[in-house]
Amino acid sequence: MYRKEEQPLPPPEKFELPFEGKLSPNNRWVIMAELIPWDDFEEEYAKLFSAEKGAPAKLFRMALGTLIIKEKLGTSDRETIEQIRENPYLQYFIGLNCYQQDVPQRIVSLTQPHIRPIVRGKAGKPIEFGAKLSVSCVDNYVFLDKISWENFNESCHLKEQVEKYKKTFGYYPESVHVDKIYRTRENRNWCKERGIRISGPKLGRPPKNVSEEEKKQAHSDECFRNAIEGKFGQAKRRFSLNLVMTKLPETSITSIAITFLVVNLSKLLRQFLSLFLSLFTNNKTGELIKPPFINFDYTLNNFYVLKLIDLSENSWSKVA
Repeated sequence: MYRKEEQPLPPPEKFELPFEGKLSPNNRWVIMAELIPWDDFEEEYAKLFSAEKGAPAKLFRMALGTLIIKEKLGTSDRETIEQIRENPYLQYFIGLNCYQQDVPQRIVSLTQPHIRPIVRGKAGKPIEFGAKLSVSCVDNYVFLDKISWENFNESCHLKEQVEKYKKTFGYYPESVHVDKIYRTRENRNWCKERGIRISGPKLGRPPKNVSEEEKKQAHSDECFRNAIEGKFGQAKRRFSLNLVMTKLPETSITSIAITFLVVNLSKLLRQFLSLFLSLFTNNKTGELIKPPFINFDYTLNNFYVLKLIDLSENSWSKVA
C-alpha cells in the first residue's frame, strides 16, 4: 500500500529550525531538491503498490532522497542516517518540514527499509535487526507460526498456536515446552483448563524444597525445549537463515520460509535413508538389524502411512 503525503511541503525559508534561523535557498541540497520532479516520480512510484492491501510503504521523497544522499556522499547506510540526523538541509531534501533530532521511520537499511531494530536485551547483542520469528517444533519438525518485521510480544500468540496444533492433529498436546516469556498467568490458566501441562517453574516465590522428581522433570523439559534452539543453529550455520539478502519484505519472508522447509526436508531425507538402510540390511542378512541411531519402527510408520509427524509423540516445544 502507498499513501501519498497530502500536505504540500513548505519552501526552504519556511522550514522550521530550532534556533530560529532559515535555510539558505542557495544551498546545494535546496537547489537539487528544486530540480527533481518529486510529484511526477511519486505518481509512477505509487502505481507499483496496492491501493488498499499491505503495509504502507515509505514516502517516495524520503526513500529516493536518502538513496541520492548516500550515493552523493559515498557513505554507508549508518553514516548516511547520521548525516541526515545532523544536517537540516538533508532533512529538507528528503521531505521533512522541520528539523528533527531523530530521523523518522527508524531507517536501518536503505536497501531493506522494512527492517526494524528489535531490542532483545541479550548479553553482547542488546539490539538485533531483521525479522522476528515465532517457531514451534513437533517431533523435530519445524513450524513457522509467525514472522514480523516489527517487535511483538510472543506470549500473546501462544493460544493461537496451540489451537493451530489442535486443528492440525485433532487434539491438544499433553505438554508445551516454552520460553520464560510465555509462562504468564493467563497462558498457564488457559493451558490448565485444557489439560495441557506447561513447562517451567510455577509463578511466585520458588519453593524451598524441590523433590528429585520435579528436578528431573524440569531438566527433561529444558532438554526437550533446547531442540528448537538447535534448529535455529542448523538453519543459520548449515543453511541460509543468517544470509537473507533479498530486498523486498515479501521475498525475504519467502526466503526464510524456504530455509525452514529445507530443514524439514533434510529431516525427512534422513528418515528415508534410515528406512532404506534398514530394509537393505534386512534383505541382505535375513534379519532386522537396528543401529542405535535408527528408530526403525518410527521411520517405517512415518513412510508407510505418509505422515511427517509421529502422532504418538503427543508433545510440543516452542520458542520465541
